[in-house]
Parts: sequence; structure tokens; C-alpha cells
Amino acid sequence: MERQFVIDEFKLEESWRLFKIIGEFVDGVEALHDVGQAVSLFGSARVKAGDPVYQTAQKLAGLFVEAGFAVITGGGGGVMEAANRGAADAGGTSVGLNISLPFEQKPNDYANILIEFNYFFIRKVMFIKYAQAYIVLPGGFGTLDEMFEAVTLIQTQRIKPFPVILVGSDYWAGLKEWVEKRLREAGRISPDDIDILQVMDDPDEIVAAVKKTVTL
Repeated sequence: MERQFVIDEFKLEESWRLFKIIGEFVDGVEALHDVGQAVSLFGSARVKAGDPVYQTAQKLAGLFVEAGFAVITGGGGGVMEAANRGAADAGGTSVGLNISLPFEQKPNDYANILIEFNYFFIRKVMFIKYAQAYIVLPGGFGTLDEMFEAVTLIQTQRIKPFPVILVGSDYWAGLKEWVEKRLREAGRISPDDIDILQVMDDPDEIVAAVKKTVTL
């Protein structure tokens, strides 16, 4: 009987967790419902102010605001801070989707819409749901995870296609070459799938490329 009680308690806890999950979805949708056209911008949390990557993210965010877009980030430091900072400084909507982590990702000070998430998968839904493009600066595993999830959803036609732009050919060209040489040539992806990923360097050209795909 004691074992059955433990199992029943576990099932009850799982049931209540569903309400927490639904609550996070509701909070995200309510906060972002009126955000308008937006780009989700990703990159490493480890870069510091003064780093060229930080400066590029800040500039890009400002340019997107000037072009009529809101800017969405993961709400933390590094590239996320730079993008929120650039968007806020330009007088635009600067969204931070922060995640609660055991080592505590501290929200940056530049998001004028800040939402806290406990679940990565809900946070990633919000990145995709409200984005007209993914702008991917140099980053690590988290950045790759977010990027390839969007690529997979576009490839499998689960979402409407949008630009996925990798910023910095010196950082990303090797990845795209590997995808082309290993995945496409081995028949693991279709020939056209490689075109989902674009590698670009110039901030003005990046903004122009996104503007071509949307009607503001």
C-alpha cells in the first residue's frame, strides 16, 4: 500500500505540473500578443560589452527597431543583453524571455517586456511563434539548439518558412559547409534544405534581407 501511495502522489504531482505548463503558455501569449512584427535574436551569454559580437548584436537590434521590428531575446547576458540594449536604446520593443536555471540566469536590465519561464520548451515556442526571422550570432549549445529546432520545423513544414540568418561568416561558414558536404551529399537532407540557412555579415544587408520577406 505504501508503494501505491507513492505512485499516486507522483501521478498527482505530474497532473498539477500540467497546470503550471498551461499557465506559462498563457502568460507568454498574453505578454506578447500585441508585440507585432519581431525578430528573435540569439547568441552566447558569455560575450562581454566591448566584444565585437556584442557590438554587432547591439547594432543589429537598433537597426531592426528602426525598420519597424520588435526584438526578442533570451533575456540574459552577453548577446541577449546587447540586443535588448540596442532595441531599448533605439526606442523599440525589447523583449526578454528569461529562463530559470539552477545557476540562475540573471535577467539583463534592457528588456522592457520581461517574462520568466521554468520550461525551455515553452520559451522556445514563444521564440518561434512571434518571430518573422531568427538572427543567430556566435554562440554555443543553447544557440545551436534554438537554431536547429527552427530549421527542423521549417524543413518539415510545421511552421511557415522564415529567414534563419547566421551572423558572421568567420564563425558559421564551417558549419554550413559541413551541413552541405556531410548531410546533403550523404542524402540525409534534401538539396533545397541547405538554403534554409543563410550566412551573412553586414548588419544593413541582414535587415534588408528580412524586410524582403515580410510586410510591415
